[in-house]
Amino acid sequence: MKNIYKILGVLLLVAGTYSCGKDDLDLAPISQIGDNGFYTNDDEVEGGVIAIYDGLQEVPLREFALTEMRSDNAKSKSQEGDWAQFETFNVKSTNVAIVTYWRANYNVIFRANVVLKNIGAVVDATKKAQFDAEARFTRALAHFNLVRAYGEVPILDKVVTPTDADYQDYLDKNSVSDVLSFIQNDLEIAAANLPSQANTSFGRATSGAAKGILAKVYMTQGNYTAAQPILAQLVGDSQYALQANYSDVFYSEKNSEIMFAIPYTNDDVNESQDFSFEMTQGGQVSGLDFVTDNLAGAINPLDTERIPVLINQLDTKANGKFLTTSSNARLCGNDWIVLRLADVLLLNSEAIMAGQAETASVAAIKSYNRVRARSGMSTLAEDGTAKLTKQMLMDERRIELAFENHRLYDLIRFGEAQNVLSVYATSTGVTFSATDLILPIPQAEINVSSGLLLQNPGY
Repeated sequence: MKNIYKILGVLLLVAGTYSCGKDDLDLAPISQIGDNGFYTNDDEVEGGVIAIYDGLQEVPLREFALTEMRSDNAKSKSQEGDWAQFETFNVKSTNVAIVTYWRANYNVIFRANVVLKNIGAVVDATKKAQFDAEARFTRALAHFNLVRAYGEVPILDKVVTPTDADYQDYLDKNSVSDVLSFIQNDLEIAAANLPSQANTSFGRATSGAAKGILAKVYMTQGNYTAAQPILAQLVGDSQYALQANYSDVFYSEKNSEIMFAIPYTNDDVNESQDFSFEMTQGGQVSGLDFVTDNLAGAINPLDTERIPVLINQLDTKANGKFLTTSSNARLCGNDWIVLRLADVLLLNSEAIMAGQAETASVAAIKSYNRVRARSGMSTLAEDGTAKLTKQMLMDERRIELAFENHRLYDLIRFGEAQNVLSVYATSTGVTFSATDLILPIPQAEINVSSGLLLQNPGY
């Protein structure tokens, strides 16, 4: 991965051409991201920061295939080509989507490292701390995406080129625990130095977003003790609030439930996305991220608040969560939500449960009830007599966060992936094994590394 010239092919990129400026996010100043001595002042470094967000736009485009379509939530319509590999748990190392995802995330990491390398050019101390924290936040998020998808991956903590003496060291994969520790360190620094949501533009990293992702990293490590106080703080933070209606979360952009989102703009050739097309209009033709019968059967028919959002009312087999209002069906402006309050509320309940089968904690039940109540579903008594079970929490996360790319990683975190996906695979006539929980390292990346980047077990 560390062969920046060959693998990323982006040593010189222009933020003005690939801008991340949606809604409030100001694109100025135009910046070059190459490691070419461009950075000499505050504005130029900020241009590099904006370029990181621009790179982040590429990450969600086909992430649904690597996540939802490798779970019991989603499938393709035709079971053909590369897309069918995900739903049949038979992903090849030559699959185009997995190499695209790998490169998109390492591109973000590269851009973040360029900013960190040149952070000394920033004179204003407040800006310097923020830019450093934004680079660390995005670098951590990209590494988190990679380690959950591919398992052991190389940590890229600086700009590296083939002429560097330690270049080959960066071709080695790091252990999952080391990658998670690296991510944790970046997010701890980011959380301490990023501004609040009220004090920055929509689409830029905030302290709350860093804390939320950090808590999820702790949860992935099984460190509930570290995660729970952070989640409790976010649950009580008045700047975040559940939307009155479930649909408003996705169709009333920049709302108070969203803690971090990757913004896009309708009908803009540079600033739009096409995952909405693939999941909705295009889903009726090519059929990607379709609703499985298993998921459809898990949704309570009385859940009339969420059903019209989850299920495409024009085609009840298709995803309906990201319907677009763009005039050009492939130039969609739906923002991609990375973290929102409902996710945090359910994580808070999970952290309090701390790996147990159930909890009678009123605080855990209250967090769970807030999400349930918004959808009009039954809630648990908050007087200490009720118990929230792990299964109830898993089921609620599945429906509330369906098609937001959480289901696979939730099952892994809860320790239920092997059981749930084996049963599901059998029901669909395919085979699932433990090695299917991580993706293969893209063969193209192994080739570029001259074989120094080793393939994952089972591939």
